Amino acid sequence: MFVLLALMLIAGGALFTYLYDEGAPLVSRLSAGACLGFAAFGLIAFVFASFFGLTTTALVLSTAVVVLPPAVLLGTSGRARVLDDIRAAARDVRRAVLHPSLGTGLRSLFYVALALALWLVFERAMFERADGIYTGLLNNYGDLPFHLSVITSFVKGANFPPEDPTYAGASFTYPFLADFIAACFVRAGASLREAMLLENFVLALALAGLVYRWALLLTRERAAALLSIVLVFLSGGLGWWLLFTDRREQSNQGFLALLKQLPHDYTIIPETAYRWGNALTTLLVPQRGMLLGLPLALLVFIQWWQSSEVETSGGKSREGKRKNRKAKRAVHDKPEEARASLSFLNFPGARRMIAAGVIAGLLPLVHAHSFVVIMMVGAVLALIQGMQRWRAWAAFFIVALLLAGPQMWWATRGSSVHAGTFFAWQTGWDRGGRNVLWFWFLNTGVFIPLLVLSILWRGKRSIVSTRLLLFYLPFTLCFLIPNLFKLAPWVWDNIKVLFYWYVASVPLVALLMVRMWRGPFWMRSVAAPLVVALTLAGALDVWRVMSGAVVLQEFDRSGIAFAAMMERVTPERALVLHAPIHNHPVFLTGRRSLMGYPGHIWTHGLDYIEREEEIRRIYAGGSPAPALMSRYGVDYVVVSPLERQQMPVNDNFFERFERVGETGEYRLYKIKRP
Repeated sequence: MFVLLALMLIAGGALFTYLYDEGAPLVSRLSAGACLGFAAFGLIAFVFASFFGLTTTALVLSTAVVVLPPAVLLGTSGRARVLDDIRAAARDVRRAVLHPSLGTGLRSLFYVALALALWLVFERAMFERADGIYTGLLNNYGDLPFHLSVITSFVKGANFPPEDPTYAGASFTYPFLADFIAACFVRAGASLREAMLLENFVLALALAGLVYRWALLLTRERAAALLSIVLVFLSGGLGWWLLFTDRREQSNQGFLALLKQLPHDYTIIPETAYRWGNALTTLLVPQRGMLLGLPLALLVFIQWWQSSEVETSGGKSREGKRKNRKAKRAVHDKPEEARASLSFLNFPGARRMIAAGVIAGLLPLVHAHSFVVIMMVGAVLALIQGMQRWRAWAAFFIVALLLAGPQMWWATRGSSVHAGTFFAWQTGWDRGGRNVLWFWFLNTGVFIPLLVLSILWRGKRSIVSTRLLLFYLPFTLCFLIPNLFKLAPWVWDNIKVLFYWYVASVPLVALLMVRMWRGPFWMRSVAAPLVVALTLAGALDVWRVMSGAVVLQEFDRSGIAFAAMMERVTPERALVLHAPIHNHPVFLTGRRSLMGYPGHIWTHGLDYIEREEEIRRIYAGGSPAPALMSRYGVDYVVVSPLERQQMPVNDNFFERFERVGETGEYRLYKIKRP
């Protein structure tokens, strides 16, 4: 059932692209459809669930809203275009199978290898063994229980309106829509692992497809577009050099044995200068909101570029012109300007800019950093493009803010977040006391020098055209601002903005590599090692996950059994007191937690110090304990080895209360308040 739900959402999102994206290939429409369908469904379903609960009715109504309107708005001619695209795609597949060429074979092998690698990585994000729940990514060790707590709070805890599941009483300002979508899949019949794996894998494939289209539009080189996918997913710096040190230190085993059990990551290493983590292992798997926010942002960027191309090419995008040469249809062949005038919007690229506004408007509850980046880059790009496009940009910003405004108001009303903890002057991002130039060279290797070279390259034809350079320039703010200011309580989180500079820069570097590969022999002999240097550290990190070298237990079997018992004996909205750690079994129940892991709470901008100290006083069992539990409204208290590891526990004090459940060394007490 949950797989069918996902397919319907992808189809609905893909149908929506026919309303604005002239000439897009079917694969690109499906990639866009996955992101659009999931995001729109999540937002609509959240509204329905807020009134009716997360029920089958809410899921059915939300799916209908995503799928039916674009199908109706397309009309007969639009549906004919869809069928034509499906037939054309089927012909292309048949031709590739029956009459394969070397290029087609290599591209097919690339896509199969990419899909397999993505599956193996996301399959390790959460897996189960007989003795518990595990993760195979070090950077996911702290994040996985948090995301599970969010998902279960919606499925099992009726968390509407949402409170922070790790800090009871605080409104949930963290962008939660990616986890809510997973909760909907759970409600549709998936397990927690199946829901996360399905969503992650589909969105990762969609991201690959959109990176390809983004780079192809900017560079007009298929090889550069394919290389861009590799550079995005295998991002890293010079950490691969440490592999030689590891080889010397483990000289008693062969190199292949070392590769089978790599001792650490090579892009981000705690307590060192290496802070630029690989995109897959440090961003897209642990930061689930970014896995949906990034492809949505790319959709916006693509429409910006296509819209400006429409204006400079007489009413049609390059893709649209190419497609119209293959099949002319009376309605579809009308220039974008004419079609816009029919809808009382008489400027080129109207539909694209309005659609970009709609997509941007979905982002605040998906990934706030992506929304901020889009609005910042869009504002600067609007200034660069000048008054001749003021109507296009006005349409974009008006639509985006109309959709995003209510979400931002809703998310921030009554917030307990201390905004002052998010902003401060701090140069050089997370460099510590290191030289900023050396820090960035270690973390991105030859990427920045190659980026500069691609911009300055002057030969028979420039690598970066003037139009492309002007379009790219606003994205440099995504590098400059995070290198001047702290944009979150934890400065490392600036990477959520920095990575947009990287994604925008990748096509330029990829195009330089392709030009060098097609140049003289000496250029080709340099290009290959440069690509290896750009991707080896990231490839080592990804391989470390795929090979199963990392095995970290999140929840043991006793904790899982305790969580199941707790679900049976406690009401949905019960408030539970437990040790403030990142992987407590309470997070599997959906029940409200008085306080979870301080590290998560701090990064959300919440002041937890007083509550943490008062939790210690409660477990000590002194005279203030009953009053403190009454003040916070504690319904249940957990006493287990996890609490004993964190603080002194007065067992005699808790024996005054009714013990309503016990599993192994885990005990659950019900607190009766006066």
